[in-house]
Amino acid sequence: MSHIALARKWRPQQFEDVIGQRGVVETLRNAIASDRLAQSFIFAGPRGVGKTTTARILARALNCVNGPTPDPCGQCDACREIAEGRDVDVMEIDGATYTGVDAVREVIVEPLSIAPMRNRYKIFIIDEVHRLSKNAFDALLKSIEEPPPYVKFMMATTEMDSVPDTILSRSQVFELKALPFSAIRDQLRGVTTQEGVAMDDAALALVARSAEGSMRDALSALDQVLAFTSQDVTAADVSTVLGLVGRDVQFDTAETVAREDAAAVFALAGTIIEAGFDLRTVCRELARLMRDLMVIRIDPARLEDPEIASEGERERMRALAEQYSREDLMRAFDLLTAAQRDIRTSSQPRHTFEMALLKWIHLRKLTPIEELISGGSSSPSMRAGQTSRPPAPGRPAVRPAPPSPPARPSRPSSSSTPSPAPRPAAASRPAASSPPPASVKASLLASIREANKSFFGMVIAQVQTVEVEGDGITFTFAPAHKNLRGQLEAKRAWIESLAHSLTGRKMTVSVKEADGAAPVSQARNPAPAAVPAADAGRQASLRARAKAEPAVQNVLDVFGGEIEDVEETK
Repeated sequence: MSHIALARKWRPQQFEDVIGQRGVVETLRNAIASDRLAQSFIFAGPRGVGKTTTARILARALNCVNGPTPDPCGQCDACREIAEGRDVDVMEIDGATYTGVDAVREVIVEPLSIAPMRNRYKIFIIDEVHRLSKNAFDALLKSIEEPPPYVKFMMATTEMDSVPDTILSRSQVFELKALPFSAIRDQLRGVTTQEGVAMDDAALALVARSAEGSMRDALSALDQVLAFTSQDVTAADVSTVLGLVGRDVQFDTAETVAREDAAAVFALAGTIIEAGFDLRTVCRELARLMRDLMVIRIDPARLEDPEIASEGERERMRALAEQYSREDLMRAFDLLTAAQRDIRTSSQPRHTFEMALLKWIHLRKLTPIEELISGGSSSPSMRAGQTSRPPAPGRPAVRPAPPSPPARPSRPSSSSTPSPAPRPAAASRPAASSPPPASVKASLLASIREANKSFFGMVIAQVQTVEVEGDGITFTFAPAHKNLRGQLEAKRAWIESLAHSLTGRKMTVSVKEADGAAPVSQARNPAPAAVPAADAGRQASLRARAKAEPAVQNVLDVFGGEIEDVEETK
């Protein structure tokens, strides 16, 4: 007997055999049982999920000798002939072949007036219906809207957006979804058992994962593997036959990057190429691994999910998840996705792949900008164990900067911020319960600078005055420094805790805006005496207008610059 492809041999023959489409199946069964059948049906969804198969089962249910019935017998002439595709009253039409208007009129429109020869209904199953031309759809429109009572239309498409709205509105649309990994794996296990083939879980998972939601693709891949070997099929056999990248190769690559072993990258790339793997497939599978590791980082219980890792892979997955932070995994996923696209158009795919792995190692050395602003300096190995938040969208991760230079010299004003003094040791403080305000101010500024140099340089150094009175500390900013006031407000509780540790008593921090304060630039660069008072007032007005500009204000807030001169242009 000639071999029958597994995709055909194990094609569902009853509604209950259709896996992963419970909503569609139950709706059709109930419609048949309650006699609420439409004249036209559209089955949409990705390839290999059961669109045409469902249409055939519905045709059998309508024309079975016991029908219309949700459970066709499968034994009568109508059931057998429809299953074999040779029933004269059930016409399967390929939309890609009969795409023109003349073909549609000849094959569909004109035969509508002829009653079925034997069956209860004359059924037109149009596969890939989106391939019909616009004129062909127009010719079909009236027939779908008001067909003879003995005619039913069933259309299948992978591109529902290409089907005109006029057709969709006259049909019942059923969207079939891609099948879950577990459903495909369980079905493959049942098929191999029935076929008498021993196949380990890792091999089944590899085939099911490669199918990407298509049961037909999974059965076709299994058929190819069984042609290679039908005894004790392993993951290595699947990888050899289908060119799939096994998890061992993926783990080796991720572990090499985690060790930051740049020299080993080139040897690893050579091994992958010698094994004959498609480098785009390697990048795709590595990106999927990064996704799986992210799932484990977020929800460690998912490590037991067979879709994430088979039983023999769980220890390596757990170890890898501990070596990568969430930020590392997101950056790696983006990098590998981009590398997959770049390799497609590269004249040197191997070089592109090697550079992508080296860049991956480099990206693990980056630190989120939030850590730098907050004064953090954690190493990549320390960050791998964190569950910190990822960088905000559009906020790049940057390499840790060297220590900030000393703060700018204090402004020549009696109320300006004094230069930070070394933090005094506890033993050198006076025994009095209330240290002098000047001592508290100097110690507090020194502590802020020591704990967070970035914050001190960007915010504290721009303060006009710092006043300590009793249990209160007041920071005064120029009116233009609204952003800096907000940043200090956000750090209020932290500064109060520093002040409490220095004074031993509760201190309250307040932030205010200077009232009518002269611009700092005027204090540093007073107008020459020879300049008339009117011109000096005009310069002050221009400086104030310049500082009010949002762009100028942002520059001053971030870099701490001052306006040296202002000139009005016409």
